[in-house]
Amino acid sequence: MPSGRTHDSITLWGLLPVTGCAYLVSQKPTVTLLLAGGYLFGGLMFGPDLDTHSCQYRRWGALRWIWLPYRRAMRHRSQWSHGLLIGTVGRLFYLLSLVGSSTLVGLLLWEIVLWIGDRPSHTTAIAQKILEISLRGFSDSVQTYPGEWLGAFLGLELGAMSHSLSDWIVSMVKRRQRSKRR
Repeated sequence: MPSGRTHDSITLWGLLPVTGCAYLVSQKPTVTLLLAGGYLFGGLMFGPDLDTHSCQYRRWGALRWIWLPYRRAMRHRSQWSHGLLIGTVGRLFYLLSLVGSSTLVGLLLWEIVLWIGDRPSHTTAIAQKILEISLRGFSDSVQTYPGEWLGAFLGLELGAMSHSLSDWIVSMVKRRQRSKRR
């Protein structure tokens, strides 16, 4: 397999062609910037190797603990972590679920604090309002800026694909070399 340093080099060398193609296709600087940023983030921090103790995992620094359940749940190089589209969608779903769960736990703890202090609680109503506003804002944003959202997602996917494709190519070459030696 290519090393973490090789994967990083592939990502960095691919940035210019990916950015150029994005601008040629979209003709929009914002879409191009979001795609290029997503590509870098997807290749350097949000890629398939978050299922191991990798460079990508270590780059999360103090927040890398959030990937421990993901690492334990994923078999390295499985379709669920390294698969095209499904890997990126799975990581996005995991991260969004984690943020949502953490928010719910925080609200529950706040509710307990209010209950212990015998104070009236409006946490449920506030949480519902926040959720409603957030979902409406997200929906409006996707409808207003579909190209930007698509660009950001495609950037994440292209960054992850550069990683997975290099793994697959190296594996294929090694298998062919082994079969020729036999």
